[in-house]
Amino acid sequence: MKPAALVTGASRGIGRGIAIDLSRTHNVVATYRGRADAAASLREETGCEVFQCDVSSKEDRFAVMAFCKEKFGRLDLLVNNAGITQRQRLDIVESGEASFDELIGVNLKGPHFLTQLGSRWMLEQGGGRIVFVTSISAYAATVQRAEYCISKAGLSMIVALWAARLAPHNIQVFEIRPGIIRTDMISTVESAYEERIAGGLLPQRRMGEPADVARAVRAIADGYLDYAAGQILNIDGGFHLRTL
Repeated sequence: MKPAALVTGASRGIGRGIAIDLSRTHNVVATYRGRADAAASLREETGCEVFQCDVSSKEDRFAVMAFCKEKFGRLDLLVNNAGITQRQRLDIVESGEASFDELIGVNLKGPHFLTQLGSRWMLEQGGGRIVFVTSISAYAATVQRAEYCISKAGLSMIVALWAARLAPHNIQVFEIRPGIIRTDMISTVESAYEERIAGGLLPQRRMGEPADVARAVRAIADGYLDYAAGQILNIDGGFHLRTL
């Protein structure tokens, strides 16, 4: 029987790329929040099961876990990919609490408590793998995106906490930090990023693609990093390098 994977935020962008790749070897439940059309096309393309889920909702988190149990009876891989950026880029001195609360709910609280549910199940099974997709914004400050940076920095610590807790129980937890990836999340600033990349922003002179992140998840899913609990994978074209 194929192993089972749950990929959140999989209707588009990075999550879609991950779900497409995993569908070759796994039974996949792919969640979406609002893009039913994109989710339907993913199901038609890959055979993934799709499930509407807002990870910031306790009810939705319990519901998607129940759906996974009903469909496959096990969970071998949880990919916490769902995330949003702020609706409006505002300077940190102007940004408001509504945006902060929304991003913390989706980007930080949701993955943490979904992992709590998934880890309990994996502990009963005797093993599993968990991936958190964070961002270079976990450490690179952008003052027009404060709430996004804060949520991703917090998520990076959540990875360390879960990795430390679960490693003794054959459950490996990993962090993937994408850099500038070509998705609709950056569509409004894509041309500006392309200019900066051409000017030397990244040691590897190209923007990342969802498939680049999917390949990192593939390495985890196939067990190649099973002795690297808590490892951070920088899928960022070398952005994290400090050079003189």
